[in-house]
Amino acid sequence: MDLLKSDIKKTYLRYLITSFGSAIITSIYGLVDMAMIGQYYGPKGSSAMAVVAPVWNLIYSLGLLVGIGGSIVYSHIKGSICDTKKQNSTFTISIIYGLVLGVLALILMWTLEEPLLYLFGATDDLLPLAKEYLTMVKYCVPVFIFTQILSSFLRNDSDPLLATISVVIGGVFNIFGDWFLIFFLDLGAVGAGAATSIGAIVSVLIMLTHFLKKSNNLKLTKPVDVLKNIKLITSSGFASFFVDISMGILTLVFNQQIGKYLNDNCLAVYGIAINISTFVQCCAYGIGQATQPILSQNYAAKKYDRIKKLFKYNLVTVFVLSVIWTTLAMAIPNGFVKIFMKPTPEVLKIAPSIIRIYSIAFLFIPLNVYSTYFFQSVLKPKTSFVASIARGLVVSCALLYILPLIEANTIWFSIPLTEVIVSIYVTIMFIKTFKDIKVTK
Repeated sequence: MDLLKSDIKKTYLRYLITSFGSAIITSIYGLVDMAMIGQYYGPKGSSAMAVVAPVWNLIYSLGLLVGIGGSIVYSHIKGSICDTKKQNSTFTISIIYGLVLGVLALILMWTLEEPLLYLFGATDDLLPLAKEYLTMVKYCVPVFIFTQILSSFLRNDSDPLLATISVVIGGVFNIFGDWFLIFFLDLGAVGAGAATSIGAIVSVLIMLTHFLKKSNNLKLTKPVDVLKNIKLITSSGFASFFVDISMGILTLVFNQQIGKYLNDNCLAVYGIAINISTFVQCCAYGIGQATQPILSQNYAAKKYDRIKKLFKYNLVTVFVLSVIWTTLAMAIPNGFVKIFMKPTPEVLKIAPSIIRIYSIAFLFIPLNVYSTYFFQSVLKPKTSFVASIARGLVVSCALLYILPLIEANTIWFSIPLTEVIVSIYVTIMFIKTFKDIKVTK
């Protein structure tokens, strides 16, 4: 499929279906673990998974940094000068970069596991359960990173379907593996971590079959200008990296503030809210990942009329996604609670108000996440960075520390307010960007 000439609507829908499926199944890895462990251990299991959540954010953010960053650079070379040697050099450097980051993250998990979990909000009661879950996961950190890198490059090498198939099959292994290992073999959290790791390994093995196809254009070659390209990959992928790592930062601060002002039942409900939010965010990743290869190549080729059409389709998708998830969370908050854990009466009493307040953010998260992919693809990484750092650090953390001083339960308004503020900024920047683009006739 020629991304510069084929019908823009059909092209977008084809990429959206595959990217959306891939992003959703990726999020299901963590969601299934959360649900199974919550059912097995009750609220304690959900609290432990809330503590582990920043670990996943760290792992996947590193994969997005290299995967999205490398594929953006790859697409711009392909769309502008179509230099095969430079394209493959970018691919090779991305693989090496991802391997190095994977090994470093693995060493970090080996040597600092307990201090990190305490930092993420673990108590002495929750620490053993969190460590059990990470027993196998920590050894497979590079594998999880490579699922993101390979799927990004496959989409940019016109094979989005294989990326989706690989993640779907890995997800199926994870779901059935969770049931078999957690409940049938009674392995609990250790089994959940093992099932997730096996699912990721299966996904990577399937994606590697792309390199056996005649249509494959991705080759390992002698890299050139390594440091320059690592810098370019990092700057191109940083906003996507920060979108995900910001969730880890928010979870860390949230866990600490809940421990300070509220209680473990609130932490268990927050674990559910953050998992729903992760699913919403992963759906938004699907929109961004579907858009990125099309937008990058058309921007490099200066086909601004196609970019404007694509943007309209993106906004429709964002709007539909926002309305669906906000409506569901508002309508059946305790339905989500019963999916993710075996709740106590105390949890069922406090959960509806917490989830409903938090779900206001779902109206704005898809737009804000999509914006980072958009601005990266049109070579405006600074704009992406500002939006990302506002969501994940500056505005969000400020509100998390300020609002509880008024009243403890106002902490739940911090994320919705953050998303509203950021959405105003990105809307202004969208308008400014399109004013600068002159439509080619």
